[in-house]
Amino acid sequence: MRSYAKSIALYERTRKHLAGGVSSNVRYASVPVPLFFARGEGARLHDVDGNVHIDYVLGNGPAILGHAPKPVIDAVARSLADGQVYAAQNPRETELADRLCSLLPGAEVVRFATSGTEAVLMAMRLARAFTGRDKILKFEGHYHGWSDQAYISARPSLNEAGPADEPVPVAGSPGIPARVLDDVVVAGWNDLAALEAAFDRNAGEIAGVIMEPVMVNGGAVVPEAGYLAGVRDLCHAKGALFICDEVITGFRIGLTGAQGRFGVTADLAIYAKAVAAGFPLAVVAGRRDVMDTLLDKGVMHGGTYNGNVQSMAAAIAALDELERDDGAVYRDLERHGTHLMQGIAALGEKHRLAMRVQGLPAIFQVFFTDGPAPKNYRDAAACDRDKVLALHAALQEEGVRINQVGKWFLSTAHDDAVIDETLAATDRAMAALR
Repeated sequence: MRSYAKSIALYERTRKHLAGGVSSNVRYASVPVPLFFARGEGARLHDVDGNVHIDYVLGNGPAILGHAPKPVIDAVARSLADGQVYAAQNPRETELADRLCSLLPGAEVVRFATSGTEAVLMAMRLARAFTGRDKILKFEGHYHGWSDQAYISARPSLNEAGPADEPVPVAGSPGIPARVLDDVVVAGWNDLAALEAAFDRNAGEIAGVIMEPVMVNGGAVVPEAGYLAGVRDLCHAKGALFICDEVITGFRIGLTGAQGRFGVTADLAIYAKAVAAGFPLAVVAGRRDVMDTLLDKGVMHGGTYNGNVQSMAAAIAALDELERDDGAVYRDLERHGTHLMQGIAALGEKHRLAMRVQGLPAIFQVFFTDGPAPKNYRDAAACDRDKVLALHAALQEEGVRINQVGKWFLSTAHDDAVIDETLAATDRAMAALR
């Protein structure tokens, strides 16, 4: 058995003066306590007890180039002597904006922020200002940050969520005012008829429809053929904006994100996480006429750390790596991720486990179910959560770190040798699981 004595002691000490002992509630999800890590390098994390973990959490997605990628670290190190924040512009912002607009679908203009949550809020405000409407439609199981306006029906209890064809908005946390729910419409995902019905029930009131174009947080579920284009067309027919939250999928599943992969362009898109390979940066990108409401209508967006020197330097260096040789790193990610997904599925059959491996090579999830692969949040929520937790614990004992819901993120540091080592450890973990 691995020892976590130092993590346990540090957690007990930390709880005295850091609320809950963590800086984000999602970090509670470790056993036996939220673990403390001393350093990361490539595909591995080293905890304070000396345990080494092959890391498939990757900061919940940002570390697309692995931990401490040298080109990014070197670029940031060079930038440190230039200062950090100016309350003014710096030339790196110009370079990065130019590159993003030349690369991303539909990106005529961008604006920088620091976190995905605040970028989502900005996109919602832009949609409301542009359309003159108040309501935002979002989907069950889609996570768009922890703010009052966004953290609704992200992981609702099915006892509270109401009927599948007309879900009830469910606040995700105490402290969210009930009146906030009045301006949020919730629909089931991967179902165009349900979306059209939601538009009809709220005729002329919906400013924008926001979604993860791949339902990553609710289960790494890909959209059905034609679904994204159908949502876009419905939005435009009903006078609403189509907003893609590519906080996770952007720069992870390809240089042009989910929009490029599935051949659809949103009116507004939100990027974060992998865009700066682990440094804090978020981006709202989209149509010029919508983004111009920041100036023409005086829509307020601010932030002391927006466009800070180090995040700009990190993102430029990350793009250099991701774009090199016409995006060769993505071809490697596809190959390695496919090998890993297929290997895990084969091991499930070997150990006679009723499970599914679903998603895309750079981000996928393991479900335990006797039924078909999930197509929406309610399908995913019906799968066996306890077995996923057991697999998480068994893998951790074998030196493999995954998300507690069974999610796996890949980086460019997960090469053939690391994948083979992972599959050998997974074989042992599944044997223990049985």
